[in-house]
Amino acid sequence: MGHRRMLFAVLLLSCAGASHAAPQAVPDTLAQRLVACTACHARVDARGNPVNDSYFPRIGGKPAGYLYNQLLNFREGRRQYPLMTYLVDHLPDPYLREIAGHFAALPPAAHAAETSAVSAQVLERGRQLALNGDSARKVPACIACHGQRLTGVESTIPGLLGLPRDYVNAQFGAWRNKARRAHAPDCMADITARLSLEDVNAVSSWLAAQPMPADPRPAPAIARPLPLACGSVPEQP
Repeated sequence: MGHRRMLFAVLLLSCAGASHAAPQAVPDTLAQRLVACTACHARVDARGNPVNDSYFPRIGGKPAGYLYNQLLNFREGRRQYPLMTYLVDHLPDPYLREIAGHFAALPPAAHAAETSAVSAQVLERGRQLALNGDSARKVPACIACHGQRLTGVESTIPGLLGLPRDYVNAQFGAWRNKARRAHAPDCMADITARLSLEDVNAVSSWLAAQPMPADPRPAPAIARPLPLACGSVPEQP
């Protein structure tokens, strides 16, 4: 009985000490403030647990100008996703630029190619659209804007590899339904209007099935002028 009383006293003292311990300080850094973003947009979350990214894209290493434009689009209603709008609704432009720069400076995350269940014919159509386009429909090749390696171009053109097929399909649907817009002229809305639903499925399936290159960083530049005028990608003098 004496041993039990002693153990109980030790436990009481331990609990009392714990209750008076100083709370752990959380650093007031930009990285700490943006931990919440990794719940959707990272390979692993802040605790190292895998993130289910079958829909949400990974944003580490994407061009800073592109990320900034998308934050503006969510804030100003050109893109429709309530959670993102809520997060950025009251943030000023300089802070959005800081957020974009933070994620752009991160190394691009590796992403395994998706196994495609579509036919070889569908994949070939997707490959043709991505690499050659469709002149009859006035659809330029994806590589004409998104870079020869489809990893994007600094500083405002995103990469297309490593994106989940469902996410790519959803973005085409958003452009088609006017739920996603960009600064006029909206080149991707124009391209989407020229593609059939079968073409969208083909190109999204082919892109998702491609492995990431050894160096997945965006290209520093691309041949100008672009095949279509894009309001979010201003031409350089």
